[in-house]
Amino acid sequence: MPAPGPAKSRLAYIDWMRGLACLLMFQTHAYDSWLSPQARQSRFFMYSQLGGTFPAPLFLFLAGISFALVTEKLWRKDVPAGQIARTTILRGGEIFAYGLLFRVQEYVISWGWAPGSDLLRVDVLNTIGLSMMLLGIVCWLVLAVQRGPRTRLALVLTATGTALLISLATPPVWTTWRPTWLPWPIESYVDGVHNLGVPQAGIFPIFPWTGFAFAGLAVGFILQSEWKRTQEAKAFLSLGLAGGVLIVFSRWLYAQPHQLYAVDDYWHTSPSFFLIRVGMLLVILTASYAWCRWGAAQWGFSPVILLGQASLLVYWVHIEFVYGRASILPKHRMGVGAATAGLLVISLAMLALAYARTRTKGRGVELMPWLHRAPARAS
Repeated sequence: MPAPGPAKSRLAYIDWMRGLACLLMFQTHAYDSWLSPQARQSRFFMYSQLGGTFPAPLFLFLAGISFALVTEKLWRKDVPAGQIARTTILRGGEIFAYGLLFRVQEYVISWGWAPGSDLLRVDVLNTIGLSMMLLGIVCWLVLAVQRGPRTRLALVLTATGTALLISLATPPVWTTWRPTWLPWPIESYVDGVHNLGVPQAGIFPIFPWTGFAFAGLAVGFILQSEWKRTQEAKAFLSLGLAGGVLIVFSRWLYAQPHQLYAVDDYWHTSPSFFLIRVGMLLVILTASYAWCRWGAAQWGFSPVILLGQASLLVYWVHIEFVYGRASILPKHRMGVGAATAGLLVISLAMLALAYARTRTKGRGVELMPWLHRAPARAS
């Protein structure tokens, strides 16, 4: 099979990674919701939840890459920095609004037993939208002061530096630097405190989660460089090797006897854990590109790519059938086998939904000329 062109390959590997994030999200939520207390003590559940540390970073990382693609397109058309910022920040605001609407839907569906504070819970959609707005502000500042041959370098370095800064600031922001003077609904966007007095693991605040979006932004601008266009395979291989170096470096850093922070929370705030996940994201990016260019990902129908093309919809819908009143299995009462069967049902149902969504997308616009012609034919 001939290798796909750059544009097709680009869309394919981004959609494939989103689809992978969806599959990891399905299994994480399904086993978390349905497994009994006994099954949750198993090694199987531990590895399932370990896989659950990837969907949110993947979604945010890919949001950053996609943001860079859009910004690059506008920048190359000589669109003013202010207009680029307005376009991209409004898109981030739209995603943020979706996140707020999702919380309202969850509250209405759970009417009677969900606390009112759930309306203000900081979920991953909220964070993706807010992160995109922050990306837009940073890109606007860079483009406003640097337009020329070094613009891309300035964007890459600024995005990389911001990602590292967010990672390094996360431990004190969650402990000694907590903005406790803010109302908790606002503070929760900074440190994930919600209304419980201390940062919570199931919340997605700016620190550290937005760091993954800035990492994706830096990678996205690298992927639009002349180097990538002329030596595409070598560029992706280099990113994968850089990811491997980051993984090794983060493990070495964490193994050092002297730690920088007084409070060490590896799984939630550690810069070492942030770096190892960014490294893994780069490795996954390279593997996804290779699979979509030389592997079987585009041999006709690809369920993973299809899920990626409808990731927002399947994220929105599957929650109700896993955690909501419409859960297809009793919560916290199933064994691994039954929960796995339920996971298969959910995955196939979401695949069917994604297929229907992609097949009908834009169909309303296509039907308009037909509807206007219909009366003429009838006469």
